[in-house]
Amino acid sequence: MKSATKDLENDHVHILRLIDIMERVTKTDAPDISDLESIVSLIKNYADGFHHAKEENILFPRLEEKGFSPHQGPVAVMLAEHIQGREYVRGMAENIKLCREGNNSALKYVYANMSGYVTLLRNHISKENNILFRMADNVLAPEDHARLLDEYARVEPVTPHGGGVTEYLSEIERLDNRYQ
Repeated sequence: MKSATKDLENDHVHILRLIDIMERVTKTDAPDISDLESIVSLIKNYADGFHHAKEENILFPRLEEKGFSPHQGPVAVMLAEHIQGREYVRGMAENIKLCREGNNSALKYVYANMSGYVTLLRNHISKENNILFRMADNVLAPEDHARLLDEYARVEPVTPHGGGVTEYLSEIERLDNRYQ
């Protein structure tokens, strides 16, 4: 049976691949600034704008209806970590801009924010996959999963060339090949 939580776990596979790429990028001395900008774009638009939108706007409100608090417990932790992740992304973006403007010392701050994001997201995804989503599966009926999947299907990622999720996955593939 297709489930709303499995759909999110499938997104996690691609996000974890991006995180692995980020970790490899932080070990390079002179990355292509455009690739750094692409990584930030992927996080903002795929991981956050698409995936986190499904969680924050669709799944978490449904879990609240089932008794999960958005102010304490696992959903509250996930929401707080989403905010923390956005701070790391903001730090990456600001320092990438400085690199683009010729400030080479800003690269260490790009990497510091990337490393923080990598650690945060690996732990975050593990908690979602192994704790929150299993708890959700215990309270969501098959019709809840079906309704959530219908709502997820209406969340369309905004991509630069209109290619949807496929465009993002192709960009992750390109970066993965480039930073082997």
